[in-house]
Amino acid sequence: MAKLTKKQKEAASKIDKNRMYSLKDAAALLKVVASAKFDESVDIAVRLGVDPRKANQMVRGVVTLPHGTGKDVKVLALVTPDKEAEAKEAGADYVGLDDYLQKIKDGWTDVDVIITMPSVMGKLGPLGRILGPRGLMPNPKTGTVTMDVAKAVQEVKAGKIDFKVDKTGIVHAGIGKVSFGAEQIVDNAHEIIQTLIKLKPTAAKGVYIKSIYLTSTMSPAIALDPKAV
Repeated sequence: MAKLTKKQKEAASKIDKNRMYSLKDAAALLKVVASAKFDESVDIAVRLGVDPRKANQMVRGVVTLPHGTGKDVKVLALVTPDKEAEAKEAGADYVGLDDYLQKIKDGWTDVDVIITMPSVMGKLGPLGRILGPRGLMPNPKTGTVTMDVAKAVQEVKAGKIDFKVDKTGIVHAGIGKVSFGAEQIVDNAHEIIQTLIKLKPTAAKGVYIKSIYLTSTMSPAIALDPKAV
């Protein structure tokens, strides 16, 4: 196990490992313990009482964070020529079709989100082995396969993210930056937690929200009280 640095030890000493914090207190504490020289990302991890191996207990959805993610999301719009101007005006970083499909085949995946149209999905099928593992394959359920390309691009740029429970039953999501105000972190965290609650599968029994942790890139995790949020 790697040794903790002096800063990491100092940060850990400020967190009571035996306490579950309110969301408000955790957000304020996170800003205190984050000490990196760069603007650390703020992440939330929610353990759910579901069995992801069962289709009727899969939790997946989208949420638009009130204050965005703080990240400059790079968007690729794979669209037909008649939609290119629309995508560019909406703020897409890369716009085109065949040229970018070839680039992806050659291994290029330097984007965060790919938005496309239903008529183009057939061309993306063969690229599933490249895009799938990276979470880049467009999906109608997350709004990234649509005829309203402009709206989809604008929503992603404004802070819309998609999430999916992993095989261990945990949902991980980036919800901002340490430079955000504590209230902004609270608002973003609250939005995704409430969205998860709304998505509770009817087949899930017992405690649904088992644990919640808030952390930044370099700081120790802070446990939240699930009942308080």
